This record gives sequence, C-alpha cells and structure tokens, in this order.
Amino acid sequence: MKKLKDLLQEIPYSLVKGSLDTDVSDIIYDSRKVGKNAAFLCISGTTVDAHKFIPDAIEKGASVIIIEKDVDVEADVTVVKVESARKALAYLSAAYFDYPAKKLTTIGLTGTKGKTTTTYMVEAILKHAGKKVGVIGTIGAVVDGKKYHTDNTTPESYEVQYLMSEMVKAGCDYMVMEVSSQGLMMNRVDGFDFDYGVFTNLSPDHIGPNEHKDLDEYIYYKSLLFQRCKVGFFNADDSHLDAILKGHTCEVKTFGFAEDADLRASNDHLFNEHGHLGIKFDLSGDINTEMIVNIPGKFSVYNALVALSISHALGIPVDDMKEALKVIRVKGRVEIVPISKDFTILIDYAHNAMSMESILETLREYHPNRLISLFGCGGNRSKLRRYEMGETSGKMADLSIITADNNRFEDIKDILADIKIGLAKTDGKFVEIEDRTDAIHYAIDHAEKGDIIALLGKGHEEYIDVKGVKSHYSEREIIEAYAKEKGMI
Repeated sequence: MKKLKDLLQEIPYSLVKGSLDTDVSDIIYDSRKVGKNAAFLCISGTTVDAHKFIPDAIEKGASVIIIEKDVDVEADVTVVKVESARKALAYLSAAYFDYPAKKLTTIGLTGTKGKTTTTYMVEAILKHAGKKVGVIGTIGAVVDGKKYHTDNTTPESYEVQYLMSEMVKAGCDYMVMEVSSQGLMMNRVDGFDFDYGVFTNLSPDHIGPNEHKDLDEYIYYKSLLFQRCKVGFFNADDSHLDAILKGHTCEVKTFGFAEDADLRASNDHLFNEHGHLGIKFDLSGDINTEMIVNIPGKFSVYNALVALSISHALGIPVDDMKEALKVIRVKGRVEIVPISKDFTILIDYAHNAMSMESILETLREYHPNRLISLFGCGGNRSKLRRYEMGETSGKMADLSIITADNNRFEDIKDILADIKIGLAKTDGKFVEIEDRTDAIHYAIDHAEKGDIIALLGKGHEEYIDVKGVKSHYSEREIIEAYAKEKGMI
C-alpha cells in the first residue's frame, strides 16, 4: 500500500474531494482490472474516454479516481484532478514502484530503423562484460534472461516502470529500451530521465491517422528524448540531424562515417565466409581498432557504432566489444541459422515491400550464386502489400518461394493468388508451396553452393495464425530440426 499524497509528489494536481491520506493498492488505467483500493486513472483516448467507466471502477473497489475533465463523482471516494492523466500515470507509476530508473543506468534509443538490432547489440556487449541487463522493445522485454510480453515497442508508462522495478529486483545494472515517437508523444517514458539517449536515423514513417500528422511532428516527438537525457549519441551522417538536435539539453556525441564524428567508421567491406555473412570496418576517434560484425549489411556498421559509442561511455573494455559483436545474432533480424558451409539461410522480419527491398538489396551485395526469397503475406490485411511484395521479390530475387504466413481467416490460395499478381509484372521465377514448413524443407533440399536463402516475414515471431488460432511455430527450430534429420549438423 502507498499513500496517495506520496504518489502525487512530482505532479501538479487539485484535490476535488476526499483525503490525500487514502491508501492506494495499485494504479490502474483499464477499468476491467480495477481491484480493492486501486487508483483509477481516467485517460481520454482517441476512441474511448475512460471517464465513463468511473461507476464501474468504483463498484470494483477503487478508492481513488484521477480525472482530467470536470465530472461529478457522488460516491464516497477520493477524487483528484490533473491536467493530463497520461502524464500523471507515468509519474504516479514511478513513485509507486519506488523510482526504479534511479537505481539503473538507463539507455534509450530512438530512430526509424535499427532500434531493435542496436538494442540487442548493446545488451550483447554489456553481458559479455559480465553486466546484468534488462531490455524493452519490439520483441518484448527481457529481464536477466526472463521474457515478458509487451503490446507496443514502448509499453505504457506503468509497464515501463514495472519492468524497470523487475530489473532492479533481478540485480540488473542497466536498462536498454527502444523509445518510439508514439511512446514519447503519449508520455510513456515520462517520470524519469535517461542517462544516455541515441538517435539512429530518420526516414518518413508512422505518418497518418492515429499516428503523426506530418514529418515535422514525427521529428519533434523523437527530438524530445534529447531534452530528457544526460548524454546523447547522434548519427552524424543523417540529413535530419539538425532538426533532431533542436531544443536538446544533453551533451552531444556523434558517430558515423563523417570526418568529424566522435566515433568514425571507415574502410568497410563485406565478407562471406563458410555461410556466414558480415562486415568489417576500421574505427577511429574515441576507439581505434578494426571491428568485425556478424550481421550482414552496411547498416550493421551504424548499429554497431551506436553500441560501441555507448559501451565506450560506460567504460567497457574494447576486447569485450569486439568479441561480442563477432558472434552476435539478433532474433529475427537478418538472423543467420548456421547449418551449412556451402550456403546461407537466414530469418528476417521484413513483411512489406520496403523492408523486403532493403534486405534483398543488402544480400545482393554479397554476390550470391542465387538469392532466394521465401515469403508469404498476412491474411485480412491489405492486398496492395501482397502485390508489392510479389513484384519486389520477382525483380530482386533469383527465385521466389511463396508460401503461408499468418493466414488468419483468409484462404491461403487467395493470398498466394494476390502475390502472383505482383510476380506476374516481372520475369522472376517462383515456386508455390502452401505449407511453410514444406517450403523451408524445399529451400534447403534445393540449395546450391553459394546460395543465400532469406526467410522473410516471420522474424522473431514464434507462432503462426490460422483461422484465429495461434500455434507454436519457430522457423529456427524447423531449420535446425530438418538439418539434423538430413545429417547436416
């Protein structure tokens, strides 16, 4: 139990009725989860206004109602008014969990691409150096090896504070998280400041209904991270850098290929050795050495520069950095599954034409014997995505293997027919295999020396959705089990 007055210390409010000495058992923003002595926050969302659920929350035992609109509450409960319930949720949650961010070194990364991979690069280096780390992001949260499901890249502020408190309990030294523009706009990381903030890159994305009205707004909300951290690391090569820096209050450090970057990469070159794809480059500035990264593509240099910049600031030995990045694999992000020295097979989350084009373009730079793209498209989703992915694969891959993804409530034949409309605009060869496991087996059986096989769309997911039923499905496990069956590993 906490006293309401202790939870409200860092946010302006007015007491409408009741007592600030009221006991609070929990902080709830979903009326369905209210229990005895809970404080219920009424968030006015884009589609639902929680103020209308006040009677339901009181009936379930709420002792405190926190409002942002003038409403009459006749029941014998404490009522507090705040300017923003979302902001209040963040500050109350921080107090409720005893300000866990103050007990951790906190690192937040924002940008359009690369946040997930970079987050796990930072984790890999810190763990290699013997540190305990918690991660929050697109793939979910991981606290000292224990996994937690999250609904958003940046979860609601209560969940962020809860996860950080779990990190403290587990003895973690560091928290690394992806900070989305939506998370910043919706106050999900209010209530604490980051020790380190990172700007990876920016391109137009997340602009439209229920997201950001235009590019300027998108940039503005990303830039807020750098008014909320002590030290910021910035991509010196990104054309939006000046806009991101606007209003910053942090110390500025830079990385990139630019001559004046604090950590500079140069002499980058790709390598393909015994089925492993990666990139080598030289470092100068804050760190001077050669670096090898076990993830394909030039973008891996930028991701690595972020992780290296942070690690250097934290005093991690260079040898730990080098050894961690030499063996790193990030789940579902250009993740190579090593089953053969003759060909490469990898898993990636690319599930639209833009991300498919990016990954196939990257893999083409390794000059494969054949570039093979295995993919499907989700059911009950845009047909346009199917046409575009079919056309992109037909143009860029030497062979497309079209198959199931999350069919949901659509017939697989209808989905594949749409993909073939896009493929028909190209001269690309394709094979159609409805069952995804059969398609993976086919790709392995027909692999030739020097081939690169990219399994696209599922990435980190470990389920397949058919007719509303999600069944366990891990491409990693399927590849490895079949390779063992064939005596490859």
